[in-house]
Amino acid sequence: YLLGRFDDFTIASSWERFISEIEAICRQWLADGPKILMQKGAETVPSFENLYMVKRELKHGKRVYCMEYHFRKSAKGKYSYWDDDTHSTQLSFGVDEFLIIAPLSASGVVLDDPESTKLLSSVAIALSNCGSNWPAFVPVHDPSRKAYIGIQNMGTVFTRRFEADRIGSQVPIRLMHLEGLHELFLSKFVLSSTDFPAKVKVNFSMKLTYRTPEHDYDHEETLDSEATESIPESEVASQPRKQWDDDCPWAEWYSAEDPVKGFELTTIWGEKMFEESFEMAEVENASSFDADSWLLQPVVSPYMVDDSIGKFVGFASQLHLLVNAFESSAEAQFLEDFVADNSGQDNSKSSVAVPPPSVIDRVMKDLFNDEVGNSNYVEAENKYGRALKGAPSDSLFAQFCLHALWFGNCNMRAIAVLWIDFVREIRWCWEESERLPRMKTTSSIDLSSCVIHQKLQMLAICIERKKSLNRKKDTDDAHKEKTSNSMAPDKIRKGSAGVVPSMMLINTFQEMHAPYTQDAPLMTEDMHEERLHAAEAFGNAVGLSGQLERDILSSDMSAFKAANPDAAFEDFIRWHSPGDWVSEDKSDGNPTWPPKGRLSQRMSEHGNMWRKIWNDAPALPVSEQKSLLDSVREGEKVVHYLETLRPQQLLEQMVCTAFKSSADILNKTTYGGFKLMKTKMDQLYATMVSTLRSLQGKSDTSDLAGDLKRLCQVFEHIEKLLIFAASVHRKLDAPRLAQSIFTDYFNYYLPKMGTSLESICYEKEFTTKEKVGTLEREAVSSLFRPPTANQSWRKVLSMGNLLNGHEPIQREIVFSVLEKLSNGHYSSPTPLCTDEQIETHRMYICGTSNDLWIALSVTSWD
Repeated sequence: YLLGRFDDFTIASSWERFISEIEAICRQWLADGPKILMQKGAETVPSFENLYMVKRELKHGKRVYCMEYHFRKSAKGKYSYWDDDTHSTQLSFGVDEFLIIAPLSASGVVLDDPESTKLLSSVAIALSNCGSNWPAFVPVHDPSRKAYIGIQNMGTVFTRRFEADRIGSQVPIRLMHLEGLHELFLSKFVLSSTDFPAKVKVNFSMKLTYRTPEHDYDHEETLDSEATESIPESEVASQPRKQWDDDCPWAEWYSAEDPVKGFELTTIWGEKMFEESFEMAEVENASSFDADSWLLQPVVSPYMVDDSIGKFVGFASQLHLLVNAFESSAEAQFLEDFVADNSGQDNSKSSVAVPPPSVIDRVMKDLFNDEVGNSNYVEAENKYGRALKGAPSDSLFAQFCLHALWFGNCNMRAIAVLWIDFVREIRWCWEESERLPRMKTTSSIDLSSCVIHQKLQMLAICIERKKSLNRKKDTDDAHKEKTSNSMAPDKIRKGSAGVVPSMMLINTFQEMHAPYTQDAPLMTEDMHEERLHAAEAFGNAVGLSGQLERDILSSDMSAFKAANPDAAFEDFIRWHSPGDWVSEDKSDGNPTWPPKGRLSQRMSEHGNMWRKIWNDAPALPVSEQKSLLDSVREGEKVVHYLETLRPQQLLEQMVCTAFKSSADILNKTTYGGFKLMKTKMDQLYATMVSTLRSLQGKSDTSDLAGDLKRLCQVFEHIEKLLIFAASVHRKLDAPRLAQSIFTDYFNYYLPKMGTSLESICYEKEFTTKEKVGTLEREAVSSLFRPPTANQSWRKVLSMGNLLNGHEPIQREIVFSVLEKLSNGHYSSPTPLCTDEQIETHRMYICGTSNDLWIALSVTSWD
C-alpha cells in the first residue's frame, strides 16, 4: 500500500491483461449465445444465409487487433461441407463456428512469426479459461499466400492444430494428380511409416468445377471444305462478327450484351474410402458422368448484377430519352421552332445534336422502302396490348417512332428534324399517288390506335381511291367515246350482288336483287369528336348527322333502283328496313305474289323523308355513283394535319406508340414459355396501360414525367429479365433445368425490381446452383464442345478429370483419417470404454495445375 493506492500483482504484464480482455469478450459471447448476439446486431456474413459475425477491437502495446466470432444462426444438423452456404474457413479446416484475430492493418495479416505465435497462444489460453472449444485462426505471411495458423482445444485430452499455405506458381507435376496428392496427405501422418499399418483407410471426397469456353457464334456450324475454299480469305476477314442475338426480335434495333457468359458445372464425388494410391489414378481417369451429383450455375454478366441506372442500353434506355424529349415538347408551338438555327448554342451538345443528312436519308429509305410492301401487322399480341393507344409495331408510324428512339440521342430537335422529313415523304406519296408502305390494306379505320396511325390509314385509303378514280375516269372517257352514238335501254339491271332469297318485287313478278352498296364514309377519332362537338354547339345532333345519313340512304336507294329497275319504294323498305314493313301474308312459309302487307306508320306519314329521298334518287350502281368519301379533300386534310401537328401532340402519341412497339417486339422473343417471365410481360403491359392512359387525358407534361420515368425503370428490369430468359433458353436444351435456373435468377433479381430512380446497391452475388437430373447430364455436357487441335488454350500438362477434353478450372479435395479413441496413439493412459471415432488428420486441397492451396488439421494427444 502506497499513498492510498493498491497494485494488483495478479495481472502483472500487458500480455496477461491482453489475455484477460480476450477472455472477457469470449465469456460475454458464450453467455449471450447466437440468439441474443443477433438481437444485439450481429452482422450477416455476405453471401451466406446462415452465417453471422460479431467483432471487437483490442489493443496490445502499439498494435490494434480485431477479433471476429463467426457462428451459425441455427444448427441445421449434419451438413455437407460442399454446400454453397459453407464458409471457406469451415470448408478448409472442417470446423463449424470459429474465431479469427488479426491486426487492423492494410494487409490484415501478421508478418512476424513470434507475433503470430504469441497472438494465437493468447487466444488459446483465453478460450481454455472460458472452457470454450472454439477453433481460433490467425492469418500469417504475405496476403497473397492466404496462409493461416490455428488451434482448437478439444476438452482436456486433445488439441487440434491448423495450418494453411499456398503454392502460387510452378506446382510440381506430382501434385497435379490425385495420386501425388494422396501421397502428400499420407506423408503428414508420422515421420516413420512403421508407425502405421501398410494400408491406411483414407476417406476421400472431391468437387470439380468446370467452366464452358467462350462461345464462338461465327463457327456454330462448321463449313464444309468446298464452301471454305470458295470464299477468299480477305472476304472472310471483312465479314461482320456474328452476335449471339442476331436472330432475336430486338436485333434489328440493337445488339444486347449476352447476359449469360457461360456456365459453371460443379461435379461432386461423395465420400469414399481408399487404401492404395493407385486407386486415385482410377478416379482421375473416370468419367465425369460417374460423379454423384452435378450442379449448374450460369455465369452472369456484371451488367445484370449491377443495377446502376443508365448502364444498360436497350429499348428502356432510349424510351427514357424519349420521355425527356416529351418533357421539353411544350416549350414551342411548332416543330420548326426546334429545328431553327441555334446560333447561340453548341450543336455538339446532346440536347440539340442531330445526325448528319446521310443518316436521315438512310432512315427515310428504310421507312419508305418499296420492297417492304403492305404490313400485315403480324405480332405477338398481348391481351393488354389493345388497350394501348399506339400503332402496330410493323406499321409506318410505329417504325418511325422506333427509328426516332435510336436517331442521335432522341432529343427534341432530332425528332423534329426527322418528323419534318418524314411528313415531306408522305406528301410526295400523296401527290404522286404512290401507296404508303407499311400500311395494312383495309377499308376501315382502327379507332383503338393513336390518331396519327388513323390518319395514315385514312391517307392510304384516299391514295388507293384516288388512283381508282383516275383509272375509272380514263375507262369512262374511253367508254363514252365508244358508245356516244348508241342507246342503252333504261331498264338494264346493274350492280346486282345476287338474288335475295324468297323475296319478289311487289309490282312485277320478278326476284328481288340485293345491290352492291358503298361503305359508310370513313372517319378518324378526331373527326368523330368534331362532329359531336359541332352537334352540341348547334343543339341538334340528329339534324347535323342527318345530312350524312341522307347521303348514305340516297346512295343505297340509287344502287337498289339500279339492281331492281322495276322496284317500288315498298320493295326497298322490305329489303333495307324490314321492321318498317308489316306483313299480312298468312302462307305457311311459302311466299305468295304479290306480297301482302303495308308500310309502318312512320313510313306512311305524309312528307316522310325516306320517300322524298327515294323519289329524288337516280338509278345508279355503286360504280357510277359519286363516292361518299371525298378522297382528294380528306387526303389533303390528313397531310395538313401532319404538317401542322403541335410538338406536344406528336410526342404524346410517340411515347405511347414507342412503349407499345418496344414491348411488342420483346414479346415476340422465344424464351421457352417460362411462367414467371410470361407473368412479368403481362404485368408490364398492364402497367403501361395504367400509366399511359394519363397521356390521353391531356394532363400536364410535368405531372406525367415522373410516372413515365418510373415506367422506364420497370421496362428496363423486365427487358433485362427477358434477354436473360432468351439466352438461357437458347443455350440449354433441357427445359426443366432452364426454367429452374431462370426461376433462381428471377428470385435473386426480384428485390431490385422497384420503381425507384435511385441506384440500390446489393452486395450479394448470384451464386445459386441448380441440381442437374441424370437425364439432363447429356444436354449439359454438350455445352462443353470438344476442343480442336489448334485451340491455343489447350494445355500439354493436364490435371486429368477431363470433361469432353476440358479440364476443371478448380479442383477441391478433402482427405481424412478417422480412428477410434480407444486405439493406437490417441488412446488415453486410462483405458476408455468407447467406440467413438475422432478425425485425426484432415487435408483440404484447392487449386489448378498452376495454383495450389492446402489446409491441414492434425489432432494430437495433450
